[in-house]
Amino acid sequence: MKNRILSLVFVCVAALTSSCREDVDASVLEAYVGPINMAINIHLIRSDSAIVRSEIKAPKQLDFANGNQEFPEGIEIQIFEKNGELSTTMVADRGYLYKEDNIFKGEGNVQVHNIIKDQKLQSEELFWEPNKKKIYTEKFVRVQNGGTFSYGSGFEADETFSTYTLKNPRDGQIELSGEGI
Repeated sequence: MKNRILSLVFVCVAALTSSCREDVDASVLEAYVGPINMAINIHLIRSDSAIVRSEIKAPKQLDFANGNQEFPEGIEIQIFEKNGELSTTMVADRGYLYKEDNIFKGEGNVQVHNIIKDQKLQSEELFWEPNKKKIYTEKFVRVQNGGTFSYGSGFEADETFSTYTLKNPRDGQIELSGEGI
């Protein structure tokens, strides 16, 4: 009888420890890092002392758990003067907000236009730091100031694109009037 009970206990222990289980795909257990929220046709207004300082518009905004945001269908940022006059627009094919550093990044066909000075910039990438009130890139840029075109790799300006520094300048072009030289 002792042998039977001992055998029964052994069989039960063996059955419990060697149960059937399937191999689990490790990719199923990975943490989700995609967007946690989505907004359509956003229009954000930033103001200081009841005066509009900037407006951000985008057809689609994706929010992530770490606070970052993505604007996969483009972004438009408008900067206003202290008197409320629209001074500068920035447009990009795609946009990102890195929340921890409060830095916006535009990618694709990035265009900046200072309406007051009629200056234009084109690049494939541009960063905007609202807290430091500056825009910059290390990528190739084309700057149009009236009829003058300047090119370079690297650029830094105040956020209104009123004053700027062109790093590593390359060829420039000046538009001539129709009268010739």
